[in-house]
Amino acid sequence: MSFKRLSANGVGSSTVHLPPGDWPTLLEGLCARFPQVGRDVWQARFAEGRVLGAEGQALAAEQPYRTGLRVHYFREVPDEAPIPFAERIVYQDEHLLVADKPHFLPVLPAGGYVEQTLLSRLARQLDNPHLVPLHRIDRLTAGLVLFSIEPRSRSRYQALFRERQIDKRYEAIAAPLPQQTFPLQRCSRLVEGEPFFRMQEVPGVPNSETWIEVLETGAQAWRYALNPVTGKRHQLRVHMAALGAPLHNDPLYPELDAARHGREVDDYRRPLKLLARELRFRDPLSGALREFHSALRLDF
Repeated sequence: MSFKRLSANGVGSSTVHLPPGDWPTLLEGLCARFPQVGRDVWQARFAEGRVLGAEGQALAAEQPYRTGLRVHYFREVPDEAPIPFAERIVYQDEHLLVADKPHFLPVLPAGGYVEQTLLSRLARQLDNPHLVPLHRIDRLTAGLVLFSIEPRSRSRYQALFRERQIDKRYEAIAAPLPQQTFPLQRCSRLVEGEPFFRMQEVPGVPNSETWIEVLETGAQAWRYALNPVTGKRHQLRVHMAALGAPLHNDPLYPELDAARHGREVDDYRRPLKLLARELRFRDPLSGALREFHSALRLDF
């Protein structure tokens, strides 16, 4: 039996299965498991009924620690700043929801983002604790994100991504590449770089593939269509940077812009010029061809 509940502010619960350990109480075990979270924070969560068992019952801080116990908890980010851009629902039926995500908004809670995420906003708006994104796009990227509404049909739609049965088309603004011939195929091997959140190309068997076309040309910039065949992290950004045309306003590639990296120094006037423009697939339930288009547009 699965359990998920929304907190009062619409944020979904996180889950942990307790690892082996000899801590006397649940409080001690959770403090050891999450050393970055203060003891006073866990005590407040217990006191407010925000640490729950598998069936949704409130757990007590002093109850004995038990290896393998499934614990749901609600986390918070003090003084989480609002992201001043709104998402838009493009399509919704009993199984699927398609949303247009603005730049700077994360898809899922992580790090310093809990309430200010696409999932949390939509779950709160729809009062649906079963809403799950079927894929992700970077926080700095804008555009289409597909969500599963109905748990019973979720695996059918997840298989589309796993089996590469979804055509994804992005748009990007970057420097001209007059020396290249288009359409262009970029294949390379991507691995984690330094720091860990950056990716890099290395010699070896390719594990990433992108098809690149030119949509519009200008003296200082071109508009590109990017069609990822694979879905490696930051794939489009790395491939374009490697070709000599890093995306406009990219703080990570080709070089890390330490002054702009991080939530605290986001420059809302300079969004990353990358947009998830189109999603196309054959619906696994009805067999109908589905095609969705973002209403957002990158300034050229």
